[in-house]
Amino acid sequence: MRRNLLPYMLVLALFAMASSSCVSNRSMIYLQGATKSYEVPKEIEKAFELAVQPDDQLAISVASKDMELIQRFNNNTLIGGGGTGNYGSSQTNVQSGVAYYRVDKDGNIEFPIFGTLNVGGKTTGEISTMIRDRMVNEGYINDAVVNTRVMSFKVTVMGDVKNPGTQTYQGERLTILEALGKAGDLTNSAHRDNVLVIREENGKRVTYEVNLLDHESVFESPAYYMQQNDVIYVQPNKSQRVKGSTSYTWLSVGSTVVGMVVSVVSLIVALRR
Repeated sequence: MRRNLLPYMLVLALFAMASSSCVSNRSMIYLQGATKSYEVPKEIEKAFELAVQPDDQLAISVASKDMELIQRFNNNTLIGGGGTGNYGSSQTNVQSGVAYYRVDKDGNIEFPIFGTLNVGGKTTGEISTMIRDRMVNEGYINDAVVNTRVMSFKVTVMGDVKNPGTQTYQGERLTILEALGKAGDLTNSAHRDNVLVIREENGKRVTYEVNLLDHESVFESPAYYMQQNDVIYVQPNKSQRVKGSTSYTWLSVGSTVVGMVVSVVSLIVALRR
């Protein structure tokens, strides 16, 4: 009779090991349904726009056919002539044709001739248009060409990813998929259906949950395009095998007990033969 227990104990051991290691395939596949949904290309409804925030560093350049006109705004800070210098919070390499401005806590920069300009909450295109229009309308430079860009911004990725940490990105366009990719992607034990994004907007802290398994949740989320200082948190699965965790402990104990029982039964059966 004891010999008949052996097959059952082996089945129990195999079940314990399988239940502790198997992960549903559907819980690992990103952007499910995207292939069918985008068989016919769709217009991107939410265009990307990065709004300038306090502590951003802006690079602003001005060009004109008349170099002498640019000298009014140069003051050893803006493009147009030789030499380098500083103006307020600006740090400039004039020969490179770019002046750098740090946005203060109130969203302002100090710009030559025009003084204090409020740029907080504006896109780089809106800032360029504002400066160019003033130059033209106030008779400084009729053919002014102004270009503004955010030099870099940082995003922090925490939790169950392969390379967590804070990284600084060049340029202005970064998606949540790119940010997770730069962090080495999620581990196999990470939750993919409720990735948390923490963001500061207009002096308030807001959160978004993104389901990476659902393409609509990803592409339609306000958090699809990253903003400066965003924090992404990836939760570990409750059954993650982390040494010292409750799940890990019970799985380890269970597997050990089953293994011992199987060994004992096998020994008894062998001795009774």
